[in-house]
Order: sequence, then structure tokens, then C-alpha cells
Amino acid sequence: MLEIARYESSRRVKGAVALAVLLGVMSILFVALFPSIKSSGANIDAYWNNLPPAMKAAFGASGAGFSLTTMEGFLAVELYQFFWLLLLGVYVAYLAGSLIAGDVERDRMDMLLATPVSRSKVLVEKFASLLPTLVILNVIVGIVVYGSVVGVGESVSLSDLAVVHLLSIPYLLACGGIGLLLSVLFDREDIAQRGGLGAVFALFLLNSVGESADMGWLGALSPMHYYDPTAILVSGSYDWTGAGILLVGIAALVSVSLVIFQRRDIA
Repeated sequence: MLEIARYESSRRVKGAVALAVLLGVMSILFVALFPSIKSSGANIDAYWNNLPPAMKAAFGASGAGFSLTTMEGFLAVELYQFFWLLLLGVYVAYLAGSLIAGDVERDRMDMLLATPVSRSKVLVEKFASLLPTLVILNVIVGIVVYGSVVGVGESVSLSDLAVVHLLSIPYLLACGGIGLLLSVLFDREDIAQRGGLGAVFALFLLNSVGESADMGWLGALSPMHYYDPTAILVSGSYDWTGAGILLVGIAALVSVSLVIFQRRDIA
């Protein structure tokens, strides 16, 4: 069982570990900068408060009580709201764009489907193969971030940090679901990958505009609306309902992708 998922995920282990190490090193460098940011005190907060509302909303830091001179606020803005929410979301959507379209373009899909395996098994297991990559990234980077914070003599709630990484998994899978949908719509891998990249970035902007313009309904169309690392780190607010909505969205994206994939002719 799960032969396809195991094979596909094993191909990504080295890349996932390398990316996790890169993000871990970057996290160490960011955390090492925090003491100098903290010593700037009111000047940093005054600068931050004068930024346009749209920019603050993009970093999830438009709420009351936020301060860039706390470790929680610093991590939220410098690491999680930009690198984890946007760049990693874009990366997963880009990665998922190759799941089906890559094999179709290289004429491997017709050979795979010639074996006694259903299309539903192929699609679901290829999508499931993203999960080990996400787990590796979250575990390694989470440990490195916490160790770095302790190393500079600061503190952060371990439970809040763990939930930031835990709830990022359904969010990132939702981004992967977008890439999967594009991967069954297009025969060319590069089109599906670029489409996934552009779609996630556009949804990020849509959520930011919705937040800054007090049009929450607009942001509700975006997966970013249901995962807020700043609220978790700064306020200890866990949005389990949002995670549930993301899981429903993932199921819907995979189901639609499966329907399209089953009806396609694989030349």
C-alpha cells in the first residue's frame, strides 16, 4: 500500500532536508539580530506604526498590542508571515504543480496508468507525498527556532511555537491543493508550476487588501485568512476552526482535481 506516495516522498527527502537546513540557518541569523532590534525600543515601534495599513496587514501585524521589539512579534514578522506564509506557500504550490503535469509532459503517466492502478490512487498518493516534506520542514525549523531563541537569552512559548508549525501543515497542503488542481488542468509542467506560484501570491495580496480595507469577506477566499501565525505567537490565539475550513478546502480541491483527472485523455 501507498507505494506511489512512498516513492514520490523518498525522492524529495534530500531536498526537504536541504531546504529545512537553509531555513534553519536563516532563522538563526534573524534571531541573532533580535537583541539589537530590542535595544532600539520605541524607535522601531514608531517606525512600524507609521507604515501603511496595507503593509502592516500583509504581515498580520495590524492588531492592537503588537510590538516588533518582542520576540513573538519579531518572529511573526521576520520569519513566519513572510517566509512561512508567503514564500513557503508559493514553494509548495509550485512543487504540487509538477505532480501530474510533470509525468504527463514526460510521457510517464500513460505508462503508469497501463499498470493495474487506478487514477484515484495515483492522484491521491502523489498529493499525499507532499506531507513528509512538510513534516520535515516544520520539525527541523521549529526545533532550530526554539533553540536559537533560548541561545540569545530570550524566551517564547513552546506550545505557541509548536501550534504555529502544526497549523501550518493544513495551510501548506491547501496551497499544494491549488497546485494539484492546476497540474491536472495543464499538460505542461512549467505552466502548472507558474500558475500555482501566481495563484498563491495573488491570494496573499487578496487577503492583505481585504484585511486593510475592512472587507473580510474578500480575504475569506484566501487560505491565508485561516492561518495567522502572528495571532498564535503574539496573542496565543489558536484558530482550530480555520484549520478545519482548510481541511475541507483541501478535500474539495483534491476531489475536483480527481474528477478532472479521471475525465482526461492521457496521450
